[in-house]
Order: sequence, then structure tokens, then C-alpha cells
Amino acid sequence: MIMRIWRGITPKDQADAYLEHLQQTALQALAQQPGQRGAWVLRRVQGDHCEFQLLSLWESLDALRVFAGDQPERAVYFAEDDKFLLDMEPLVRLYEVADEVKAGG
Repeated sequence: MIMRIWRGITPKDQADAYLEHLQQTALQALAQQPGQRGAWVLRRVQGDHCEFQLLSLWESLDALRVFAGDQPERAVYFAEDDKFLLDMEPLVRLYEVADEVKAGG
């Protein structure tokens, strides 16, 4: 399993609008990807900015490549992301899931 972690920062006053945009673009795209095993959106306000992290779980690098292309460590952006994001970071972080704890066990 592969965990993909993307980060984006918006102005605090655009955080709710960006979350809605994210739900309509990236999250919908992820939901349709074969081999994608779940996604989580984290956010935290820091002063005048809001940091988002999008964590997605993939069954393999090959499955991730179907979504992200031949360079799965490259960020994937959607139309109008640039209206919200203060910076378009070019890379994401990929981690091999080494272990897990399931709820209740």
C-alpha cells in the first residue's frame, strides 16, 4: 500500500470555498480511481492561512500512476485551483505503508 500526501495553503477566508472546490474536483476524481483505497482531507488554520493536506491510500504504485501519470510524485492540479492556492507545490510525498492498526483491534 502507498500513502500519497499532498499539501496546499489558502488564505483563511477562502478555506471553506476551497474545501467545497476540493470536494467537487480532486475527491470526486479519487473516488473513481481503481486501486484507490480511501482519502482524507485535513485542514488547520494558522494565522491568516489555512493548510490542507490530502492523504490518499493506494493499493500499489501502478494504481497511483493511473491517476497521477508516469511520475506519481508530481502533484495533480485541477482547473481553478490557482484561484485558491497561494503556491502550487510541484511534488507530493509518497510513503510505503509499513504497518497499520485497525479500529477496535
